[in-house]
Amino acid sequence: MDASAATDSQALVSPEWMAAHARDPNVRLIEIAGLGQDDMQAYRAGHVPGAAGWKWKDMLWDSHMREFPSPETFAERLGQEGIGNATTVVFYGEGIQFGIYAWWAFRYCGHADVRVLDGGRDRWKAEGRPLVTEIPARAPAVVYRPVARREHMRIHRDAVLAAIGEQHTVILDARSPEEYSGKRVGGPGGPDVGAVRYGRIPGARHLFYLDLLNADKSFKPAAELASLVASRDVGREREVIAYCRMSHRATVLYFALTQLLGFNQVRVYDGSWTEWGNLVGVPIER
Repeated sequence: MDASAATDSQALVSPEWMAAHARDPNVRLIEIAGLGQDDMQAYRAGHVPGAAGWKWKDMLWDSHMREFPSPETFAERLGQEGIGNATTVVFYGEGIQFGIYAWWAFRYCGHADVRVLDGGRDRWKAEGRPLVTEIPARAPAVVYRPVARREHMRIHRDAVLAAIGEQHTVILDARSPEEYSGKRVGGPGGPDVGAVRYGRIPGARHLFYLDLLNADKSFKPAAELASLVASRDVGREREVIAYCRMSHRATVLYFALTQLLGFNQVRVYDGSWTEWGNLVGVPIER
């Protein structure tokens, strides 16, 4: 890990680390194509050498429900991609939050060694490193043994509702200021769609996910992250619930808190505002 990294967390790898492990057969680098990348435009235009390209829903969600793949389906998908239980999987995304969401989903689904390329394509380019258009050959299939989910990483809507107003719990909203204030339900610059009601979960504090990142989309130093978190009155003794619109941006908060600052009571409400803003009868604050 280089000196500019936010922390020495094993979960966050630098461009130097990735370049040094580019030919390691036990390491797989994957770019996740997020919203607006249905044709994988960014990946096809130029990706980090050796990176495979995945569409986020195809690999990270169940094929029918808004749910994560079962342990058996998860194992089958990874095995078909040549990923074994001991493979080190490194993600980055377009946008940046989708790579971190993939990290979170893989951790939740039980994979042992999964990491994030700090800053993704943005930092890679900013450091003058090459991008390529060559698509790597698909790795031979292997057997992946199904593993148990890490359910403590996730929280569902009824538990979020029960947590509102609890003194030992803080809810963090990772969306843009416009979404948090109730002016939009979609992020700025895109369609204002995603829910029928505007606003936020009552009592939620605002911590915009981009505030945790430098201009090159790498994480800020740990001291700066700690200051941002403390300004929201978030302490290690409190339980933290993070949400956004579809939970991608919330996982940026989760990563920073758990991997870079050492918090151990953090969960992601992956239903987020897409679910909450469409529910009948739940409280909303503006």
